[in-house]
Amino acid sequence: MEIVGNGFLARHFAAHFGDAHPDVTVIAAGVSTTAAADIAAFDREADLVGDVLRRCRRDGRRAVLLSTSSAALYGSDGVPGVEDGPVFPINAYGRHKLALERVCELSGARYLVLRLTHLVGDGQQPEQLLPTLARGVLAGAVTVHPDAHRDLLDVRHVPPVLDALCAREVHGEVVNVASGAPIAVPDIVDGLQRRLGVDAERRLVQRPPQLTRVSLAKLHRLVPEFAGHDFGPAYLDDLLDRYFDSYAAARA
Repeated sequence: MEIVGNGFLARHFAAHFGDAHPDVTVIAAGVSTTAAADIAAFDREADLVGDVLRRCRRDGRRAVLLSTSSAALYGSDGVPGVEDGPVFPINAYGRHKLALERVCELSGARYLVLRLTHLVGDGQQPEQLLPTLARGVLAGAVTVHPDAHRDLLDVRHVPPVLDALCAREVHGEVVNVASGAPIAVPDIVDGLQRRLGVDAERRLVQRPPQLTRVSLAKLHRLVPEFAGHDFGPAYLDDLLDRYFDSYAAARA
């Protein structure tokens, strides 16, 4: 597998795949923060995606685009986001990712789009959700939206999904990859505080409730083994315990 990029996801893909699926190119580079609005960064990613798609079309390769299933794309009204349903992105990041999906569709290359949720794992960018919350807790004050929820997924679950989709020759599809079980942000902060041993001040920001739900029906149809994961009440504790060292390292 060819992996374009060297960041968080690129490293996890490289460790998992090695020489498997040699006809597949994964675009694991570009803007990864849902609040981003940097036009120059968006333009660089669009240029990269265009270059990769043209090359994949020319060489008969399969291109994989990593998009988003966050509130940026699906909104936060609690209605499950469906890949084939209407979407009304709520910010520049969501509109940018949706535009790149459309470019894939029109490129003439064989393509696959993974709409990824909020991933958790070693080596995350510092501006992503859990590193940001951990820094706030360690600093003694963290900003919390009391009615906000986030769908968290262990990054380890993503490469096996892509592996199965590639092995089954799935292309021309957009697939949500998420837990389907949003977690209240105050509960995430509680878990971080217990593990980090800090009782941080909570600066509450009152905003409308934020609850993004993601439909996993297509994912379960294409990769039925994914349904074997347990995303029940203990999942948050499992995530925080597994990656505690990463968050504790922020203390330094």
